[in-house]
Amino acid sequence: MAAHRKPRQRTAGGGSARTAATLALAGAATATGLDGAGHAAPDATPEQVRARVDQLYQEAEVATEKYNGAKEKADAAERRLENLRDEVARKEDRLNTAREALGSVAAAQYRSGGLDPAVQLALSSDPDEYLDSAAFVERAGVRRTAAVGQVRKQLREVEQLRGAARVELASLKSRQEELHKHRRTITTKLDEARRLLSRLTAEERARIGAAPDRASRSADAREDLAASATAQAPSSRAAAAVAYAYDKLGSPYVWGATGPDAFDCSGLIQAAYRSAGVALPRTTYSQIDAGRRITRSELRPGDLVFFYSGISHVGIYVGNGQMIHAPNPSAPVRLAPVDQMPFAGATRVV
Repeated sequence: MAAHRKPRQRTAGGGSARTAATLALAGAATATGLDGAGHAAPDATPEQVRARVDQLYQEAEVATEKYNGAKEKADAAERRLENLRDEVARKEDRLNTAREALGSVAAAQYRSGGLDPAVQLALSSDPDEYLDSAAFVERAGVRRTAAVGQVRKQLREVEQLRGAARVELASLKSRQEELHKHRRTITTKLDEARRLLSRLTAEERARIGAAPDRASRSADAREDLAASATAQAPSSRAAAAVAYAYDKLGSPYVWGATGPDAFDCSGLIQAAYRSAGVALPRTTYSQIDAGRRITRSELRPGDLVFFYSGISHVGIYVGNGQMIHAPNPSAPVRLAPVDQMPFAGATRVV
């Protein structure tokens, strides 16, 4: 991604106009944030626009991976909460059955002229009072101690499960708030990138490589490329993942997508290996630890290649210095050189 350079000040002539335009673009780069208030100068060059758009895409991708991680945790919290609620319901059913049985005993005792104090306590509508009164239960005699003890145990279990469910619900709400924050960041940055690109002509977008790549390879060409790559893969599963990636060339980039028709970068990798029977984590910063780290010189088809210092982008290596990846919303799943972005590491999954 091209770096911004601070322009030298000029005092007269056309250079001043160019300096002003460049400074305005730099201001847009720093002003654009969650409020999306940044604006590029109308006369910014296509190359300057490309640099800013690349920056926006990278920032959006960082937020996308954070979103993916938060969603994974939110989904897990939701599953745990649902399991806890199911367990509470089962425990409540058993508790109600036990209390009904104890109620039958109480009715019989009442008809015979008395009600065991322990039974009275077990049938109390105040669980806290009941749970805090163990000493009283012991003084009430031993005739119904076993039945009362069973109800007490089940009631305590229900209250513990309800407490765990409340904690899990709070965790889920926190994860959902995090999701909303990352979603706002992503959409704001992508909207700004689209706005900047819309100011360029079709020819300018094509010149800087920001136009969608509509050229598609024939099925035969894809098969030939895939066959060459899979033959060099270190395992049959890696070969299957490479074949899947080739089959998805031209699929659109959609943040948060894991296929089968659209992908973000880590979603493509997860889907490729899922098709090969291998479960990978959802995010780039988890995927890099999902296998054995290897050096760049050891790369073989099927290996995962990661980019940027924050491990915010990933592709699948297919040989000859090339990878298949889902770049950003302006480009579909495509072949690209590994050295196109700052290399951060590589992992061999299988």
